[in-house]
Amino acid sequence: MSPLPATVPAIVRTRLRAAVRRPARLTPEEAGARVLVLRLCSLLLQYPDSELAAARPMLTATVNALPSSSAATELAVFTAWFTEQEPDALERHYVEMFDLRRKSSLYLTYYLHGDTRRRGMALLTLANRYKAAGWEISGGELPDHLPVVLEFAALTGPGTGEAPLRQHRRGLELIHRALSDADSPYRHVLAALLSLLPPATEADLQAVAELAAQGPPNEDVGLDPYGSGEFAPPGTFVPPEQAQPTLVPPLSFPEGLR
Repeated sequence: MSPLPATVPAIVRTRLRAAVRRPARLTPEEAGARVLVLRLCSLLLQYPDSELAAARPMLTATVNALPSSSAATELAVFTAWFTEQEPDALERHYVEMFDLRRKSSLYLTYYLHGDTRRRGMALLTLANRYKAAGWEISGGELPDHLPVVLEFAALTGPGTGEAPLRQHRRGLELIHRALSDADSPYRHVLAALLSLLPPATEADLQAVAELAAQGPPNEDVGLDPYGSGEFAPPGTFVPPEQAQPTLVPPLSFPEGLR
């Protein structure tokens, strides 16, 4: 979007930018497909334990039944790879990509706030957002874990539900870039997700480049009030312990796409 003239009042400029970035109104069919893409991304970004591995035929069939879109194409490429891998190879690849690499950790507030006191407050704010919508997190996972954020978006809708995704747009872009640099097929899941969000601005891309080069802010603090302990300094990052994934039962899929 071209810069607006300085003579345009600030409140008008803000509303115009919001209108440009606001997603178009969706038909019921489009809304259902969007929810399904979000839920599929949530499932596919969970730890590939035996339960998720056993669900691969169902996941692949569901992806293949999606309406044509860039997100559907990206997910189809990923599930083709996902289905062909041995379970132990999937587990090793997941740990390498998401547990051992700081730039592709799935904990979104880390990219925005790093190891600072602000991260603890951001986690609390996110948890309160979930509670206000009547949704409780199960499985002991932190509220900023991307599969959790995606499930909330799928359940709550593109306004309130997808707000945390839009807020952490730059972190998602960094994860996608890191996965692409590592040639990980998981980059296709991030690409599918990013295709649902407003396009990255020049400021977003610049911030991502700086974040990739410098890393997020750092303080020697824990994550109170969550009591998850301290993070290691940059370069020796140890992510929180991986919680067991919570699969969405088949009956939760929209009719006709099971």
